[in-house]
Amino acid sequence: MPPLSITAMPTDHSLLDTPPTQAKTALRSAGRKATITKEELFQATLNLIGPEKSIASLSLREVAREAGIAPNSFYRHFKDMDELAIELINRAGVVLRKIIREARLKASKQESIIRTSVEVFLQQLDTDDGNLSLLLREGYTGSISYKRAVEQQLSFFQQELQEDLIRLERLNQNRLFHPDLAAKAITQLVFNMGAKVIDLPVNERNVVAQQTMIMIRMILEGARRLNEAKIG
Repeated sequence: MPPLSITAMPTDHSLLDTPPTQAKTALRSAGRKATITKEELFQATLNLIGPEKSIASLSLREVAREAGIAPNSFYRHFKDMDELAIELINRAGVVLRKIIREARLKASKQESIIRTSVEVFLQQLDTDDGNLSLLLREGYTGSISYKRAVEQQLSFFQQELQEDLIRLERLNQNRLFHPDLAAKAITQLVFNMGAKVIDLPVNERNVVAQQTMIMIRMILEGARRLNEAKIG
């Protein structure tokens, strides 16, 4: 989902109950910096993004001010804000796929994978790195180029989920019809869910998360029993 799949976590404390991060990483200093790294520019950009602010609405000067550099120093790494934004979206996708992939690999059953993926996915909403919120916000409110970059990252999530679904179905001696479409449906469902709950309190997120897990099971059960002869 986003790859996605579900198992009850080995602890009694749900990852969904993780409290929101209280503050973002501070970068500004008393004076301007002589040098700046890409990571510092990425962090400065993430610091400025929130419910009322997307990358598309940020100016180069705002990012430079947050990073504590002169605007001209920005050009040592990026030609413009678009280049920074797309690279940041790609970076966010890589980080998130690694986190969710590792969580899924720890799960041994289909139900485990679904729950684990959804819980870890939602846990990322409250981390201070801003990677998931970046993908969710820019995927729905960003410019066309940003949306395309997000869609590409979702396709990577989808491919990894498809591979996991096929592997698990074989282990359980089952078969999914059109695992590519099942993975696509689950990925879109989970990211839509994330966009819906990103600004909701934890208790309301839990309700949506439980509903999402049920819908994922419905997709998988349908994919196992699909009669292609009756389609069309």
